[in-house]
Amino acid sequence: MTHDIWTYILVASAVTLAIKILPLTLIRGEIKNRTARSFLHYVPYVTLAVMTFPAIIDATQSQISGWLALATGIVAAWFGASLFKVALLCCGVVFVTELFI
Repeated sequence: MTHDIWTYILVASAVTLAIKILPLTLIRGEIKNRTARSFLHYVPYVTLAVMTFPAIIDATQSQISGWLALATGIVAAWFGASLFKVALLCCGVVFVTELFI
């Protein structure tokens, strides 16, 4: 069985273009359904969360420091800390935790 890289590239390109072009051609008017609008509003946030949370835990040398940094970041963000402060706190927690583990 031979594998042709150009076939893979062509299929990947077709799927990518179909995902981008089909909604533009099939949905012409404004979406008025509240449920659909709400769903589409949260899709970017969910996608970012799905990509980010596993990376937070696995990016450190031990998962304990990753989990502690994630918990610290959630608490700091909940209490209104800016993105910069949350990032600094999380980096500090990972640094200190990795020193003791």
